[in-house]
Amino acid sequence: MRALVTGGAGFIGSHLIDRLVSRGDQVTVLDNMSSGKLEFIQQHVDSGNVTLINGDITDFDDVKKVMKDIDCVYHLAANPDIRLGTKITDTDLKQGTIATYNVLESMRIFGVKRIVFASSSVVYGENAPMPTPESHGPCMPISLYGASKQAGEGLISSWVGTFGLQAWIFRFANIIGERGTHGVIFDFIHKLKANPECLEVLGNGLQEKSYMEVGDCVDGILHILDNSDEPLNLFNLGSHDTSSVRRIAEIVIEETGYNDASIEYTGGDRGWAGDIPKAMLSIDKMLSTGYDVRYNSEEAIRHTAKCLINEIGL
Repeated sequence: MRALVTGGAGFIGSHLIDRLVSRGDQVTVLDNMSSGKLEFIQQHVDSGNVTLINGDITDFDDVKKVMKDIDCVYHLAANPDIRLGTKITDTDLKQGTIATYNVLESMRIFGVKRIVFASSSVVYGENAPMPTPESHGPCMPISLYGASKQAGEGLISSWVGTFGLQAWIFRFANIIGERGTHGVIFDFIHKLKANPECLEVLGNGLQEKSYMEVGDCVDGILHILDNSDEPLNLFNLGSHDTSSVRRIAEIVIEETGYNDASIEYTGGDRGWAGDIPKAMLSIDKMLSTGYDVRYNSEEAIRHTAKCLINEIGL
């Protein structure tokens, strides 16, 4: 299998590449290294199993250059910081919606028929039933990031219907784990490193969401890819439970050893504009394929804290 992974030097992409290489796929990575790290995939590049192309998915010509002779596209590249969209409002339009168009149109030109798309639970918006099934709708996202993911899903669906593509859309819970470069656990560890006496938590700490370990996520993608074959396949990927931000703060304090640190909350029911205070995905459809996770939310959080503390060198 000749695979193209956009954003392959990133957090989730690098773990996916580990699996693709281990099963013998020929992998091309398109990444501009804005948030990815060469060290994540260096061993595969050095071995010749991965071809790294430094290019930008917002540049149509860059995308076209890597699409020839590809069997399947894993489209993971996107703006990784939801909060950035509140400051630079065209970020998700360019790095999400337009980039996805560039990928799909390049696929059409070169006759590539299979795409795997990393979407997000944030497309469901607020006040969705918990746990939220894939059938919930209408989806009304409240962040620009969520809007770009929903737009990407719509573009993919239209390319499936119009040009005969086959697609797998995965709506992720909060994905965490080794090599994480952003997110609440990453932020908490860095805050404690800067000030071991106090941990600032955005919001009231009662925000509650599902967390999925990154290895579980990429294993789920590949399992479902092998066990579903509709023209358009839509799956939630998550764990069986949720965890609060307050509990995450407690776990990070425990794992860093800064047990005397106080937790101070900025107040309000959400961390930032566009944040969804409570979210949990239904994973019944995922489970029906025979796939289950190794870690539930709190286990994944503690595992991630240990990994990132080691990586950061705390």
